[in-house]
Amino acid sequence: MRYLPLSDADRAAMLEVIGVGSIDELFRDVPEAARLTDGIAGLPNHASELSVERQLTAMARKNLVAGEAPFFLGCGAYRHHIPASVDHIIQRGEFLTSYTPYQPEIAQGTLQVLFEFQTQVARLYGCEVANASMYDGSTACWEAIGMARRITRRTKTVISSGLHPHYVGVANTMARFTGDELDTALPELTAETDSERLIAAVDGETSAVVVQYPDILGRITDLAPIAQAAHSAGALLIAVVTEPVALGLIRSPGEMGADIVVGEGQSIGVGLQFGGPYVGLFACREKHVRQMPGRLAGETVDAEGKRGFVLTLSTREQHIRREKATSNICTSSVLCALAWTAHMTLLGEKGLRRLAQINHARAVAAAERLAAIPGVSLVNDGLFNEFTLRLPVEGRPAVRELADRGILGGVSLGRLYPGADALANGLVVAVTETVTDEHIAAFEAGLKEVVQ
Repeated sequence: MRYLPLSDADRAAMLEVIGVGSIDELFRDVPEAARLTDGIAGLPNHASELSVERQLTAMARKNLVAGEAPFFLGCGAYRHHIPASVDHIIQRGEFLTSYTPYQPEIAQGTLQVLFEFQTQVARLYGCEVANASMYDGSTACWEAIGMARRITRRTKTVISSGLHPHYVGVANTMARFTGDELDTALPELTAETDSERLIAAVDGETSAVVVQYPDILGRITDLAPIAQAAHSAGALLIAVVTEPVALGLIRSPGEMGADIVVGEGQSIGVGLQFGGPYVGLFACREKHVRQMPGRLAGETVDAEGKRGFVLTLSTREQHIRREKATSNICTSSVLCALAWTAHMTLLGEKGLRRLAQINHARAVAAAERLAAIPGVSLVNDGLFNEFTLRLPVEGRPAVRELADRGILGGVSLGRLYPGADALANGLVVAVTETVTDEHIAAFEAGLKEVVQ
């Protein structure tokens, strides 16, 4: 069904039932400056379906497609190769139309997939238990902050300056309604992370410390000292992983003492998709499982002793008393979780490690070539597949000029941190297995011209 036609009488009847005089009243909480009053520029208010298709197709052609250009964008969403078999698996009827498996006897396939997904996430993150997925990495991060508040009964959270600013934005939005105090800061274009600031900020009122690993600039820090400082003060350590492929090479956060590990799963099995839908990953220590949001699929045996799967723990508000719920998240990204599990299963542990090695090697090669350009310097001492360059010019116009040359050459820090002059010349570059030597050469040549 493409649309739901309603008559004026239908609309009037609905408005009367909900008690408002006009449709505009439904948008009263949206600031007037953010409302459209004259329609969308360049688009007519009414057109035939054929005309709409033609116009939108023409607009779409203006995009520089990720697969048709040297692609070095990252900052939380990465272009990786997804085997064709992943798409084949997730389009099977028993998976494509699946929803919450309230009746386990007819949802064994879905429940088993969720069980395997949880197992893979827990092993990847170095934790004892994982849930059946969240909406995305940013909401998973906020849910972790809320979980830490419930466990510690404190409301102060110390957030690393290396946490993705969009994740910080989500946390700030939610904290307005919960009263949480968030200690945040802007990153600095240095090789050192702000571990010392985090440790110094932890006190007896701290609920949790939140650290991204690797961080927004691609820097990798040892989480163990931060975990020790947090635990000494009775606080928790929350680690955020936006690039799960990195854990094929670097130590898992759980191994270094993280109590809750969350992140974005998009890199494995899920395409860029214009920013979503994605899949949030969430894992923790078993002792905290009853404060974990979402739901868990568990393994059991049926009356005949055969292996079976059920929903073991569901702490969302639809399943238990509202005041006992740990989250108002009412579903999970099961189809994306299925794609994640299918891709991870195809890779296996050896495949993931090999994929991570390829990513790292190509990123190091690109960093060396780009940092050799006069006026360009590399911020990172260590990296996985993402690093930050300091340019002799502002990053935002440089990115636009590179795009005009057919190169998607990274994400400018000026875009992520508007108004932060100290970061304006920063450029975050991601290099995955999809990048070729020819792509790196084209980027190098283009950046040389742009920074002259």
